[in-house]
Amino acid sequence: MNQKIIYHGSKYIMEKPVFGYGKTYNDYGLGFYCTEDASLAKEWAVSKGCNGIVNEYCLNTDGLRVMNLCADQYSILHWLAILVDNRTFDIQTDFGKEAKHYLLERFLPNYMECDLMIGYRADDSYFSFAQDFLNNAISLRTLARAMVLGHLGEQVVLKSEKAFGHISHVSHEVVNHLEWYPKKERRETCAREHYANMRSEKWRRGELYMMQILDEEIKADDARLRPDIIIESQNISGVDV
Repeated sequence: MNQKIIYHGSKYIMEKPVFGYGKTYNDYGLGFYCTEDASLAKEWAVSKGCNGIVNEYCLNTDGLRVMNLCADQYSILHWLAILVDNRTFDIQTDFGKEAKHYLLERFLPNYMECDLMIGYRADDSYFSFAQDFLNNAISLRTLARAMVLGHLGEQVVLKSEKAFGHISHVSHEVVNHLEWYPKKERRETCAREHYANMRSEKWRRGELYMMQILDEEIKADDARLRPDIIIESQNISGVDV
């Protein structure tokens, strides 16, 4: 039996999550959002001045159709296409609209048929970074580095009724906002500072921007989209322009 221990941050004790409830405009659409990192769940559970609850579950993944967006067959553009499909982006130009259309047409995987999804979590900071890339303000390398180096962790999302039948509640823990909300704020602040430093770097030859992806009609199997190539693309030229 393949099992995972997962955690869900909330204001409530949730012994039996109900399929079909929740917000449809979350990162991966309607689903039950969890993480394998208990500390992250504690940060997600609290708000300013309010304690939270972290619920612990045992998830049996046997027989579930799992889409892991961090696996080698997917690039950050697959993740971004799903984000575009579910969340509202501030697109103010015709180029941004065309970029959104291109991502949905060329990079959107058939995630609605999955029982379980694993991938990045786009909190407010990282959602704005993705939006910058879509509007051609930053390179793909900058976006990828922000995601990888930002230490957001991965979220585990139960998408189907079948998946909901594969979890069992183990325990819950009250989370003190006085301890965990400052940690949540520090993570957010560090993410923005880290991103601001990267965004201020000089443009480098060899990096991919959304405009180039559209212009060259780059497809999902392009080697330049591999995570290791994206992160190290600064070394292609070595020349600041």
